[in-house]
Amino acid sequence: MAMLHLDTKQATNVEMMAVDLLATREQPYVPTALDSFISSQLHTRSAACNHAYLHLAQQVLHNLRHQHDWTDLTIHTHSPLSPDVALSRPLVSGLPPHRVYIHPDEQIELLKARIADKDVPPEHEWVLPSHLREKWTLRRFGELFDAIGPAPPRSGEGDGRPDAERVNDSQWRRVKRALLATVDDDSTVVYYVVHDGIVKPRQN
Repeated sequence: MAMLHLDTKQATNVEMMAVDLLATREQPYVPTALDSFISSQLHTRSAACNHAYLHLAQQVLHNLRHQHDWTDLTIHTHSPLSPDVALSRPLVSGLPPHRVYIHPDEQIELLKARIADKDVPPEHEWVLPSHLREKWTLRRFGELFDAIGPAPPRSGEGDGRPDAERVNDSQWRRVKRALLATVDDDSTVVYYVVHDGIVKPRQN
């Protein structure tokens, strides 16, 4: 059997390395600001909601609030059309600082009136949190669109009308839409506009 012989100096160095390793392992994990935010919100949501999807929704909400300056943000676990019906996964709604999407017909009217896109008031938007590895089908999109209205209910910046009486204020918002928030493993979030059906292309 081969024997390993260490002199006193080498043995001391090995012992110090072992102590350093143990000390490193004993250091408690310090949660990030995002981890703390998500953990503080989990207990307030429906127990029937999938926590993996809810965690994803909280991550997207955090990104919208702190990276894109959205306001009036809410996580929805139940359909606004039927409050007793749970959504297959949580949705986020909120108010962006600028208009996210302009209907082609509205774009023509804005051009005639010489109104720039940046001067158009923003609208509340639905946001669908998703992970990059998820596989989406038309049926899955259709099921989510069937459970929501054209515009989300407003949680904090409404006009005093109850949600049941609040209709879409924009005459151009006839087709349901949502922002597909795709989250990557490195926490990068990319947003795509998804419509429930075929829409006219925008004019360049």
